[in-house]
Amino acid sequence: MSGSKPDILWSPHHPDRYVICDSELGLYRIGSVGSSETKAGTLPLSEKTAATLLAINSDTPYMKCVAWYPKHEPECLLAVGQANGRVVLTSLGQSHNSTYKELVGKEFVPKHARQCNTLAWNPVDSNLLAAGLDKHRADFSVLIWDISSKFSPEASVTSEKIRLSSVDLDSSTVVTKPLYELGQNDACLSLCWLLRDPKLLLAGMHRNLAIFDLRNTSQKTFVNTKAIQGVTVDPHVHDRVASFYEGQVAIWDLRKFEKPVLTLTEQPKPLTKVAWCPTRNGLLATLTRDSNIIRLYDMQHTPTPIGDETEPTIIERSVQPCESQIGSFAWHPSSQNRMVVVSAANRVMTDFTVFERISLAWSSTTSLMWACGRHLYDCAEDGGEGVQSAIEKDIATKMRQRAQSRYGHDTALVWRNHLLAGGNDSQLKCLWYDLFYMKLCAEDTELKLQGNKQSVVYSGIKNIVKTSSGTTESRRCWSGSDRQTDVPRYHSEERCLALRLCGWINRGPDIDVEIFLRSLEHEREWERAAAVALFNLDIRRAIQILNKGATAEKGDLNLNVVAMALSGYTDEKSSLWREMCSSLRLQLKNPYLCVMFAFLTSEPGAYDGVLFESSVAVRDRVAFACMFLSDTQLPRYIDKLTNEMKEAGNLEGILLTGLTKDGVDLMESFVDRTGDVQTASFCMLKGSPGDVLKDPRVQCWIENYRNLLDAWRFWHKRAEFDIHRGKMDPSSKPLAQVFVSCNFCGKSISYSCSAMPHQGRGFSQYGVSGSPTKSKVTSCPGCRKPLPRCALCLMNMGTPVSNCPGTGKSDEKVDLTRENKLAQFNNWFTWCHNCRHGGHAGHMLSWFRDHTECPVSACTCKCMQLDTTGNLVPSDSS
Repeated sequence: MSGSKPDILWSPHHPDRYVICDSELGLYRIGSVGSSETKAGTLPLSEKTAATLLAINSDTPYMKCVAWYPKHEPECLLAVGQANGRVVLTSLGQSHNSTYKELVGKEFVPKHARQCNTLAWNPVDSNLLAAGLDKHRADFSVLIWDISSKFSPEASVTSEKIRLSSVDLDSSTVVTKPLYELGQNDACLSLCWLLRDPKLLLAGMHRNLAIFDLRNTSQKTFVNTKAIQGVTVDPHVHDRVASFYEGQVAIWDLRKFEKPVLTLTEQPKPLTKVAWCPTRNGLLATLTRDSNIIRLYDMQHTPTPIGDETEPTIIERSVQPCESQIGSFAWHPSSQNRMVVVSAANRVMTDFTVFERISLAWSSTTSLMWACGRHLYDCAEDGGEGVQSAIEKDIATKMRQRAQSRYGHDTALVWRNHLLAGGNDSQLKCLWYDLFYMKLCAEDTELKLQGNKQSVVYSGIKNIVKTSSGTTESRRCWSGSDRQTDVPRYHSEERCLALRLCGWINRGPDIDVEIFLRSLEHEREWERAAAVALFNLDIRRAIQILNKGATAEKGDLNLNVVAMALSGYTDEKSSLWREMCSSLRLQLKNPYLCVMFAFLTSEPGAYDGVLFESSVAVRDRVAFACMFLSDTQLPRYIDKLTNEMKEAGNLEGILLTGLTKDGVDLMESFVDRTGDVQTASFCMLKGSPGDVLKDPRVQCWIENYRNLLDAWRFWHKRAEFDIHRGKMDPSSKPLAQVFVSCNFCGKSISYSCSAMPHQGRGFSQYGVSGSPTKSKVTSCPGCRKPLPRCALCLMNMGTPVSNCPGTGKSDEKVDLTRENKLAQFNNWFTWCHNCRHGGHAGHMLSWFRDHTECPVSACTCKCMQLDTTGNLVPSDSS
């Protein structure tokens, strides 16, 4: 390679050794920086690796090409092709095997001197060495030498003409008779043995690529092309070959050798080297002249076998291993995507690793995985309670768990949906109880309201109290107290409705909270029950509840102290009791105990200590306001509280806004804060008017939730949700999109469904409902041609399954007619999209339980195995 750029060869068996070929041969060992193998004077290759020079060989001048012997012994045997066509075996190591010592220095001489362009060892029969030479009109250009040959002038057969070297050499080291001679009157520029068959040799001749078979050297397979340089076989796909000409690379498939399957983008400068990555499938590296960039072509997605018309897609990228111009490069034989490059001048070497593009995949079940090279990394959080709780609190995980428990689908006892959500979210509890009380009021036949009852109830307390009229003020004395102070309270039908929506009272004009108090006691909410009793001016009942709470199992004994404080209530403004309660009530930890004393120490109409205690449930504060605020104060307070709830996205505010536009605004804030489209979808479907359901935000939440269910493979859950949505919002039912059409006239066989007196869906009016008493239509309503026959029962389609003889076992036949509902699936038309055979769905399912092939004789179609979705199992199938 004198006068040309250097080249690199990795040792086939030593991953830490390589040879630099220039005017001389240099053997290097690569190691980590600071290791015992690297000594002073080493050449740095990267931040972590350095190279040590082990040996130099200057005995072979005029080098044009070099090939490393592929076997273990001798370990450093090299074949060198020279400018005069000779091939010399040389070594960079010391071998103690006398047999291999004889090989070193051996020469293989062609008949006519001309340049040797390329060398290739046979990977299986390592005695065979192929040499590609320039053209000579009277000689062959592809010579295959046997390095174990003993041909010499003394041992030659008299009939053979052996040409002696003009140089005085030991005749025992010269071989002049090649084992095979190929490519007469042509030039060979590149060579490689085919990995699929060691007897096949691919050669880049002057104007064509030729495949020579050593078993029949008189014939060859060739294709005319200019891309004849640098032929190399993909080590992973043995039928894929790359070659180049000037700045263009051609990719060949040896099974379709007529033309390249792919031609890569032409480079502005001529190419100097092309090499497949030995550790990565389909990765090709190319180098152009006077460049510091190596271009990579990733063909890992290439379909095999490759089609006639479609070109495989590739991913192209460039890497820059060093700043200086690159003379050559070589892939490491075993390290993933690693290469060593050598600069065109001064032999500056660089150890470089091509980093893979990383593909991330974030699953719908919160798992993260990425692919890098051959590796798949499943990213798991480090174990720990904090991390685990963070995963459990993720809204996607919560929605998935709730969907499995059928959250939102309980339409009878609506409040139970918060239990299906886990029962530990106070806002969800308030939301579903609010919707439950709205449902009770909307279904109450005794409740008389102006306008549409449902629209009024679901419009929210904010709109209800605005229409309040006929409010009466009454004064009630304390029950159970010696003090006969009158406390003003307000009554109206609208306020009573608001109290019902808050859950304080049941139907009827009287305000009786006893049932509500008992339910609170049952749930062990002693402080809240005592506060509600106190707000209803029953101080003795409040004390009784506190005492009961103190003596209950795991009760708070401090409740007795609070009860004792209540029993000393006095309405004297300057009393010591009032003074102490005003100052010490803020030290109470429970907000309901705090507002009890705030109520007792407040002036009539000035209840800010109760109304603005944020820790008290919204429904309790609203119920209190409906009882003790005037018509002037009440709307003002409700409006202010509604705005606070909307800004915070607090679901307790649905009680105030109802399922109106204000409710959508509140729910939007909630979804923005939590991402819980599941709750938003179910809530808006419970009683919203049509114009609210048509709001783009509501539609967006519903569609996103449906997509989530599909992503989780909860197809049954998504179907249940669609059915639930159709019941709540009839306008959302999709129109029929698929019809069965007649083979003769092309019209839908169910086009007249809407004109029939019976409004059943599907084909029930054509006698496919499964009932023998229904009329059956077995011909097209348009052209009266008969419908196709079932491949199993041979009855025309449209005939109910119950009228057809069973095709399977007796239990299967019974199963086919077990349900007698409209348009049952067993009677549906079904057919294979491949062979077009079919019949009743029930019969087809019964057949394919025991068979794989189509029931029509002479048809070998495996109908049920053609559906790729048949292998997918719904996650909610259990």
